[in-house]
Amino acid sequence: MKRDVIRINEEKCTGCGDCIPGCPEGALQVIDGKARLISDLFCDGLGACIGTCPQGAIEVEQREAEPYDENRVMENIVKAGPNVIKAHLKHLNDHGQMEFLNQAVSFLKEKNIEIPDYEEESPLPSSCPGSTMRDLSESKLESSNQPQIFGAELRNWPVQLQLLNPNAPYLKNADLLIAADCAPFAYANFHQRFLKDKVLIILCPKLDKTIDQYVDKLAEIFQKQEIKSISIVHMEVPCCSGIETIVKRALEKAEKNIIIKDYTISINGEII
Repeated sequence: MKRDVIRINEEKCTGCGDCIPGCPEGALQVIDGKARLISDLFCDGLGACIGTCPQGAIEVEQREAEPYDENRVMENIVKAGPNVIKAHLKHLNDHGQMEFLNQAVSFLKEKNIEIPDYEEESPLPSSCPGSTMRDLSESKLESSNQPQIFGAELRNWPVQLQLLNPNAPYLKNADLLIAADCAPFAYANFHQRFLKDKVLIILCPKLDKTIDQYVDKLAEIFQKQEIKSISIVHMEVPCCSGIETIVKRALEKAEKNIIIKDYTISINGEII
C-alpha cells in the first residue's frame, strides 16, 4: 500500500540520536553511525521526529510501504516500561489517531497492563502537540468584545519561500522575518509585533517537501543580497523548530554570519 513514511537522508545524518526519543514506536535506531528506519511496520508517518533532527535529515514521503501495525508496535513498547507506553498513547491521541489508540488500549487491557493517563495537560517531551485537537474559542471570549483594527504591515509579495525570487529588489538591505505558516494565525498582533518594517518569508518544515531547495534558495538570498537581520517566528510544536535548522544551514552554505532572533509562539497565541 502507498502511505506516508519517514525518509532519512544518510548524507545529512550525523548519527547524533536526537530523533530516537521522539519515536516511542521504536521505528528508529542508530546503526553504524546513522539513524535508520528499522521497519515500515513501526513507522506511523506522522513525523514527530522531524523537529528533533538538528541536520534536517528527516522528512515524510509517500511511498509503497507495509501497513503500520499497532499490535506489533505495542509488543515492543510494553517492554520499554510505563513511561514509553504513556508517550506512545499520548502521541496517538495528540494526532487524532483514534483507531490506533483504541487498538493500543485494547492490547493493554488484554495483557492486564495498567493504562496510563495520557490525556494530561502537560505534554510529554516525546509527544507531538502539532496535531492536537483543541478548541481555543473559550480563551478568546474576553478579548473579542472590543475589536481593534490595525493597519497591515505586509511589504512584499509573494511571501511563500517556494515562490520567492532571490533577485527581488525589496530583499536588498532587508530585515527578514522568516515565519512558520501557522504563526501569523496563532499570534493576533503578528503584523505590529513582528512584521513591521520587515520582508516576510513563510514556510512549513513539516509539510513542505522542498526543504533542500529552501536551504539553497535562502543561501542564494544571503549571498546576493545584503541582509541586515533575520528574525524567526515559529510555533512551539517540535517539528516547527526545524525552521531554525534550515536558516542556519543556509547561512553556513552562504558563508554568512548573521545574528538570528528566534521567537516561539504557543498554541494559545502567546510568546514563549
